[in-house]
Amino acid sequence: MPLPKQMITIKIENGVLKPVQRAMPTPSSNQVLIKVEAAGVNRPDVMQRKGLYPPPPGASDIPGLEVAGTVQALGDNIDHLNIGDKVCALVTGGGYAEYCLASAAHCLPIPEGLSFIQAAALPETFFTIWSNVFDRAKLQPGETLLVHGGSSGIGTTAIQLAKAFNAKVMVTAGSTDKCEFCLKLGADAAINYKKLDFVEEIKRLTSNRGVDVILDMIGGDYFPRNLKCMSDDARLVQIAIQNGAKTELNLLPVMLKRLTITGSTLRARDDNFKAAIAKQLLEKVWPLLASGSIEPVIHSTFALTDAALAHQLMESSRHIGKIILTV
Repeated sequence: MPLPKQMITIKIENGVLKPVQRAMPTPSSNQVLIKVEAAGVNRPDVMQRKGLYPPPPGASDIPGLEVAGTVQALGDNIDHLNIGDKVCALVTGGGYAEYCLASAAHCLPIPEGLSFIQAAALPETFFTIWSNVFDRAKLQPGETLLVHGGSSGIGTTAIQLAKAFNAKVMVTAGSTDKCEFCLKLGADAAINYKKLDFVEEIKRLTSNRGVDVILDMIGGDYFPRNLKCMSDDARLVQIAIQNGAKTELNLLPVMLKRLTITGSTLRARDDNFKAAIAKQLLEKVWPLLASGSIEPVIHSTFALTDAALAHQLMESSRHIGKIILTV
């Protein structure tokens, strides 16, 4: 059956998400065209809508960083995928659409037993957690990880992956319900940051030792507080800056405790970097998903044309886990 010449996508126009018709994209030699069944909604999409996170050069201006669906067309250099394969993929943009281009090296098979909706919740968070917590921060079995925003898509993924690899996990979250959910998911401790000082709680929970790794999406005034939560030789990984990019740094604890402060963004990294993560996930994490020992947490779904409502929910922070668009 021939592909349509037009598709429905979501366009950003003056900070508003609007459904529009666009021409069907054609894959380059190393790309595949995916018929999108579901697409993940992430905070970088909200930032892009607000004009705070422009797509990297060459990326689609359509928002959306992860999709799940069926391969419909192949570039000339693709030999490990076939038309009809069910995949999920990390993309640099274009996910909010009926069809989406993806680098073939960034496509992963949908784990056995998972739906398209569940699969669409995997790429952005799992690539991010594996790259930052395990590759960059080198979290080891027996170490303690502190995750700020434990009930987010990133947070719920980090809890499950860290526990699967035998680390201890502590989280912060903004309500009693969110804290209880994180504990049920496997977190060893959950701190309601609206009621308690997380620095004092971490000191109490670790007998003043501190944690080994911190995954932080907040930045701003959290930075000096994070330093107080860190043990000797601990690592802080900054992956977002919801409270702002600027902060004050006291270098003395960095030197005395031999701290490592790092961070990254994923979207602008080159194809080879992301392909390497995909291989590690396929080998080490996809079996855990197929066995059911870990699974994505889905809060709610919206129709593609209701993407604006999905962004409203994302900005309200009322959700626990992932928000998904269905096509």
